[in-house]
Amino acid sequence: MKEKFCKFLPISIFVWMQFREQFLNFLKYEKRYSDHTVTAYEKDLDQFICFGNEMVEDFSLIEVDHHLIRQWVISLMNEGMSVTSVKRKTSTLRSLYKFLVREGVVKKNPTILVMIPKSGKKLPQFVQEKEMDLLLDTSFFSNDFTGLRDKAVLSFFYGTGTRLSELKGVKLSDLNLREQQVKVLGKRNKERLIPFPSEISTDLNHYMTIRNELFGDSSCYLFLTDKGEPAYDKLLYRIVRKYLGMVTNMEKRSPHVLRHSYATHLLNRGADLNAIKELLGHASLAATQVYTHTTFEKLKKIYNQSHPRA
Repeated sequence: MKEKFCKFLPISIFVWMQFREQFLNFLKYEKRYSDHTVTAYEKDLDQFICFGNEMVEDFSLIEVDHHLIRQWVISLMNEGMSVTSVKRKTSTLRSLYKFLVREGVVKKNPTILVMIPKSGKKLPQFVQEKEMDLLLDTSFFSNDFTGLRDKAVLSFFYGTGTRLSELKGVKLSDLNLREQQVKVLGKRNKERLIPFPSEISTDLNHYMTIRNELFGDSSCYLFLTDKGEPAYDKLLYRIVRKYLGMVTNMEKRSPHVLRHSYATHLLNRGADLNAIKELLGHASLAATQVYTHTTFEKLKKIYNQSHPRA
């Protein structure tokens, strides 16, 4: 959408030019914003002044109230502008009026009373169960060190829901194959125990056998590179992206997608939300509740496809 600009009325030019340079210098030198950001702020303010001149006779930035700003927000939304862009533009106004209050030009910041519509939450992307079954049950993996490690990595990600940083940090001493559980160090250095199914034990046993033959106890970390060094972020990301590309055409194919898949599939099969929260290591239930939206979207899709009156 193209932004509309207009010729400012003389009073607007006079008022704006009085503090324009001061405000832009404030952004550049005190807030240390980039030239690109400062230019964007300037364009946003020009657009608002244009709107004000169209709506109010003898428009002045100093006399703006929250009603006019709300009208501007509504007009932007009606023109099809995204919530993110509208938030950015109102943030520009908020910065301007905070500056003007600080300089004693105005007494109150009129943007305080303006509420911006919330943007819809992005639902987490996940791989379908049948696609994960196809990947882990089919012979995509070679029987050498690389193939066995790659399968163990994917199996571990999907079977435990760990973050990339957590999987990378798992040490041999953290793994208990007999009890089928692993200790991971999560965010804020919080440890948690995660159980895993026997299938992961099988994949890990196959990998551990060849790992120990090649590298012995040269490293305390579970997952290693082909040279016996601790696995690093880019390697693990490449492994996931490569193999997920064999079973799905999703653009986003990352370790976090496997974490989302783990949580979504557990919830779809009846797992308790609080239990999933503990397994994922979330600090609050609010972070876990996003998966209920995912499953609800699935239910709506099934309803629309199946109900005779849908």
